[in-house]
Amino acid sequence: MTEIAILGGGCFWCIEPVFKAMRGVADVTPGYSGGHVDDPSYEQVCTKTTGHIEVVRVEFDPQVVDYETVLRVFFAVHDPTTPDRQGADVGPQYASAIFCQSPAQRSVAESLIAELQAETGQAIVTRLLGAEKFWPAEDYHHDYFARNPYQGYCQAVISPKLAKFRQRYAHLLAQ
Repeated sequence: MTEIAILGGGCFWCIEPVFKAMRGVADVTPGYSGGHVDDPSYEQVCTKTTGHIEVVRVEFDPQVVDYETVLRVFFAVHDPTTPDRQGADVGPQYASAIFCQSPAQRSVAESLIAELQAETGQAIVTRLLGAEKFWPAEDYHHDYFARNPYQGYCQAVISPKLAKFRQRYAHLLAQ
């Protein structure tokens, strides 16, 4: 029995490899969610007019890794304090968002956000949204980092995020 988490933490290229490296994760799919356009393309989402957020759909085994841990990793590998921005990636498609798939997921997310705000003294701007339709991204976005590890963006942005995850959460790495 698996569970689904749909998470927007900036560019989906950046968070897909983190969750692919995590123990208990069965599948990670980049895509789009939250907008008003059916089956959007990357080009449409980049116009900032579709309402969609770049997300990853993380399928995980809650017997191996629980939802709270998935969210802790999510918050560790992106900046949840900047609205519609992750570094140089700016726009509503890069919003920090959690598409809660159940009331239980919403409760866990609300508690964790309150905890993080108390610890850091910073406002967490992550949007808590409902279980909206997920649209998979085009095939060329899947496993982007794995297929393009030496591309400039991958080296400058994704590699450091992955290294941070590996260092901080070594105990969660898949074997």
